[in-house]
Amino acid sequence: MDIIQINYRDSRPKAPPPENVELKFSERAVRELEQLLTHYPDKKSAMLPALWIAQREYGGWLPSNAIAEVAVRLDRSYAEVEGVATFYTMYHPGHPVGKHLIEVCTCLTCSVCGAYRIADYLKQKLGVDYGETTEDGMFTLEEVECLDACDRAPVLQVGDQYIGPVTREDVDKLLERLRNTAEPTSVKLADEIVQTQLHASDQEKVRKG
Repeated sequence: MDIIQINYRDSRPKAPPPENVELKFSERAVRELEQLLTHYPDKKSAMLPALWIAQREYGGWLPSNAIAEVAVRLDRSYAEVEGVATFYTMYHPGHPVGKHLIEVCTCLTCSVCGAYRIADYLKQKLGVDYGETTEDGMFTLEEVECLDACDRAPVLQVGDQYIGPVTREDVDKLLERLRNTAEPTSVKLADEIVQTQLHASDQEKVRKG
């Protein structure tokens, strides 16, 4: 009888022993987490915003140490935090993303309106496929489910911006603009999501320390 192993990932990040976890959150991040915890009945309930803080602090993705740090700070197991991080597609565990993450919607309306042609053009321009990052670390390309912007099909998401309807000329202009954008849009998105979950009074307390 043949045995077929599915979903095998020999590159899956390993959980570091708790005593080896390096806590890298900035003082600001720690204060933000402290304020967010006041909004929830227990630490576990704050896992999603804690992961957004981690994704920002670790440069737009969640290496194994980031997941371990969230686990330590929330008193949860590594496996539990990893399970949440790998369930939601807006988190990026296991592999770094580029300075700018370009997400292509290929659901029905976008596909009918030419999303795959735009995706193919992006692959050609960047020299990467879905899930890959350019050699200079500038761009990562991803295929995503419906972005709920069918009126702008075909549409791309870059950070907190929806861009569409997109043509090849628009892609050229977008790539040029992003190359000249100093702040990583993947990090900016994570930060903006964190800030939306903090009340104005919370933000003031974070600033004052």
